[in-house]
Amino acid sequence: MALSDLLYPDNPKRKQELINLHQELLECMSTNFRATNELVGVLNEHLGCTITHIQMRESSTVKENCDIIIQVMSEIQHQVQKIDSDMKEKLEPVLYQKLYDIKEPELEKIAIAQKVFSIILGEATSTAGMVAIKVLGSNLLTFTVSKLISLLAQIGASVLGGISITIIGLGIEMILHAILGAVERNQLLTAVRSYEKHLAEFKAASEKYQRAIHEVTSLVRQQAQ
Repeated sequence: MALSDLLYPDNPKRKQELINLHQELLECMSTNFRATNELVGVLNEHLGCTITHIQMRESSTVKENCDIIIQVMSEIQHQVQKIDSDMKEKLEPVLYQKLYDIKEPELEKIAIAQKVFSIILGEATSTAGMVAIKVLGSNLLTFTVSKLISLLAQIGASVLGGISITIIGLGIEMILHAILGAVERNQLLTAVRSYEKHLAEFKAASEKYQRAIHEVTSLVRQQAQ
């Protein structure tokens, strides 16, 4: 495909392709903001965390919004690692190892975690133990969040990272103008194709992240009923 196919204003297919790319990114980011806030709410309410909820900033760039999610994900990792450290400090080594032993019954793990949180928080429900086990025992923080942080950093550094998330309402010519202001014309096609690859990976990782959070929040809602 010639570069001119992408740039000519009378080529609606390529224009729409670029619009769709940007819209998919924004929809995926918006869903991640909502899912992250759900997880933050659960951690704050049941595990005594103090993580600030986040909001997508429509007046900011793609990169700036990526940085907002990266910051809160890093804080989630930090606070969950602290929870793990507290568990390790307050439990006998044998009991601590049981928390991560896949052969141990989950109810026993929850009871152990609840006992620790009763000490840490002064009082804790079985929901606290359940959330702790689900978060500590899954790959939510050991792999999924780390993968998303890496992909968000790549997207923020990409050719579309500097574009405001509201620019989509201003039309394709403004998007093209913004992109062309960021890179040389002979780099544009390669940059957009690379961006498509990042987006595909980002969507897949986001789906895993959202499923993991949904599993935790669904269990919390069931416990509350």
